[in-house]
Amino acid sequence: MSKKIAVLVGSLRKESLNRKMAKALISLAPPSLKLEIIDIGDLPIYNQDLDDEGKPPAAWITFREHVKACDGILFVTPEYNRSVPGVLKNAIDVGSRPYGKSVWGGKPGAVMSVSPGAIGGFGANQHLRQSLVFLDILPLQQPEAYIGQAGELFDAKGEVSNEGTRKFLQKFMESFANWVTIVAHKP
Repeated sequence: MSKKIAVLVGSLRKESLNRKMAKALISLAPPSLKLEIIDIGDLPIYNQDLDDEGKPPAAWITFREHVKACDGILFVTPEYNRSVPGVLKNAIDVGSRPYGKSVWGGKPGAVMSVSPGAIGGFGANQHLRQSLVFLDILPLQQPEAYIGQAGELFDAKGEVSNEGTRKFLQKFMESFANWVTIVAHKP
């Protein structure tokens, strides 16, 4: 039985390099994983008052239910100002609340940062990993995935055109699948 993995993309653009990468990762995933992109663009900004008043927006409820039902999380994110985009941080906050009811805890995770720049979103990748520790998401440690020069990686159909990159992505997904299996069997 395949494990259900939520894919959170930190960019909202239709032609986002990160969305293209998420789709490439989905196509390269081993059969033991079933990946689904969960849209985070319509989540209202987190405001604790709405949870405290028992009036969380329907989008929060739906998002929390989707993530809670997943066996793991794959984050694919650009770097904005040496950190993660606000839309991704908001999704993390929505999923971590109300206090004591986080949907993240104990799930295996993986982080890939994708950038047209040379350093591949290193800052965003590292900032996100800091948050994952607090959220009790168990992130894949190796291989690390900072994908630079991403504007040159995709062909006109949005597929990865570089064979070396495709092999790395496949290895990354195989490693993540193994990690999901290891975490699932921990007591």
